Amino acid sequence: MGVKNPKIDAYISKKEEFAKPILKHLRKLIHTTCPQVEEKIKWGMPFFDYKEEMMCHMAAFKKHAVFSFWKAALMKDPVLLDNAKAETAMGHLGRITTLKDLPTDKKITAWIKEAMQLNEDGIKIKKPPVKKNTTIDVPDYFLKAIKKNKKAWAVFQKFPPSHIKEYVGWITEAKREATRISRIEKAIAMMEEGKDRNWKYR
Repeated sequence: MGVKNPKIDAYISKKEEFAKPILKHLRKLIHTTCPQVEEKIKWGMPFFDYKEEMMCHMAAFKKHAVFSFWKAALMKDPVLLDNAKAETAMGHLGRITTLKDLPTDKKITAWIKEAMQLNEDGIKIKKPPVKKNTTIDVPDYFLKAIKKNKKAWAVFQKFPPSHIKEYVGWITEAKREATRISRIEKAIAMMEEGKDRNWKYR
């Protein structure tokens, strides 16, 4: 079986009692089906990678748990696809509150094998094309601050619209002047290193 990440053990231990058996059961099924799985924490949730690509992930909240496949849109099982289309919150199996809410182990195992095959075949999820004429309103005070740092400015000019939007949103959401100044300084430092706003999660 794959090596278990202690960060996921800690994640499970901190969750509500109802969620612990659900998360442990899903984790066991994943490891049994995919011995080479790699456990990681991304966006604050347990992710399970295979062949250096994301395969599936799980999470637990105050009243329910969720389980999803990264490439669900490419999977064939009609039940999984129907649930994915009908979901009102994160998770392709809906809101899971007990082990009884889960499909059979056989079905989940089949899904995991299908997700594994997609990663083995190197099949990617198609990203929507980026509109070349997309423009983002960058505050003058932010632009002036960036231009004072040659490295940061050079990186900023090469950013796709999505990266610029993330930085601008972070800066403009600051309610206090001191917070905004602090964020601008941090943003420039990250750009100087060639990093986008959410580089840790990519």
